[in-house]
Amino acid sequence: MTSKLFVSLSVLFCLVLAGCSQFVGFPLEKSEEGKANSNKVVLANYSDLDGWSEDKVSQALPAFLKSCTKIAKRENSKPFAAKNRNLLGLEVGRMGHWQYLCKIAKTLDHRASKEAVRQYFEKYFKPYKLVSVAGGLVTGYYEPTLRGSWAKTKRFYVPLYKKPKDLISVNLGKFVPELATKTIHGRVENQQLVPYWSREEIYNGMLGNRGLDLLWVDSLVDAFFLQIQGSGVVLLPGGERVRVGYAGKNGLPYFAIGRDLIKSGAISKQRMSMESIKEWLAKNPKKGLELMKKNKSFIFFRLLKGAGPLGAQGVELTPGRSIAVDRNFIPLGVPVWLDTIHPLKGNKPLRRLVVAQDTGGAIRGPARADFFWGAGSQAGKKAGFMKNIGTMHLLLPRFHN
Repeated sequence: MTSKLFVSLSVLFCLVLAGCSQFVGFPLEKSEEGKANSNKVVLANYSDLDGWSEDKVSQALPAFLKSCTKIAKRENSKPFAAKNRNLLGLEVGRMGHWQYLCKIAKTLDHRASKEAVRQYFEKYFKPYKLVSVAGGLVTGYYEPTLRGSWAKTKRFYVPLYKKPKDLISVNLGKFVPELATKTIHGRVENQQLVPYWSREEIYNGMLGNRGLDLLWVDSLVDAFFLQIQGSGVVLLPGGERVRVGYAGKNGLPYFAIGRDLIKSGAISKQRMSMESIKEWLAKNPKKGLELMKKNKSFIFFRLLKGAGPLGAQGVELTPGRSIAVDRNFIPLGVPVWLDTIHPLKGNKPLRRLVVAQDTGGAIRGPARADFFWGAGSQAGKKAGFMKNIGTMHLLLPRFHN
């Protein structure tokens, strides 16, 4: 991010698309069903969804109902998605539409058969295929377990930082309505807003001795990947397990170190995975430190309560049924039919109904998803090796105008 605010604003102006109009249903004529309403969305049928009839869609219902708890708290006249998000040309209705669908979904409790749940989605939702010029990509993430301590020791020397009080977030929509979904982050210096400290500057001690340490862990690499995952569990010496989650970010650009390793020839494209990156970093600590510094983005944490990690929507993620998406294209809370490849079962398909409930710094584009595997070493292994092509269908409400 440039230190000149006016430059950032001009760039953001170029990225912003026209806001949503008053809701009148989807912009598809009845005679045009099955055709693209833009070069990125195609109205489909459930018969087009490979594996739809075989999936245990009832297992996705609890995840959807979690999203419904957030939807229920919103004013029913509000748009379901922020007006200025690039929702692929689609209107997705208002909160009231989704609250009605959630009310019906709540009648399908845990005793409902998978067929009853399947019929619910088929009756009230239409599938829309996302088509991206860059193609679809599905990766995986999980909740890692780190070893740590409340106090700094010889073993536990890497801090997990709380969100600093001098970190400022600016909603540009308060100044320019067309920028309502754009936020920049920084700090005040000489009465000017400047970029916040980068990862390298933080590694060099810019946040030291400020009382910002939340916990201390024993691995800089593990702490680095915790920031990528967004949440995790820290196992303390006495056996206590403490869950930490996202509290904020410095707002600087995310840099994918894996691409750099491929470009340099350190790891081949075929071997690239989270596990291979960790292995390389362990074998090359000095070079690894310099490589990690290239990722200027830095994440701050807070303590979490509850049985599972919280996604960006503010609900607990469901292993195998929650995904992270780019909310500029996919609103949080939307059911999504995902069709990709299982990372540990050769070319066996992974096809199931999931719910968009999280976001991620590396998740950019309309056909991009990050699949949540859960916690533990096995989940980490699946997440680490998952990087496959995939397709997604948004399940959006059927409206009767």
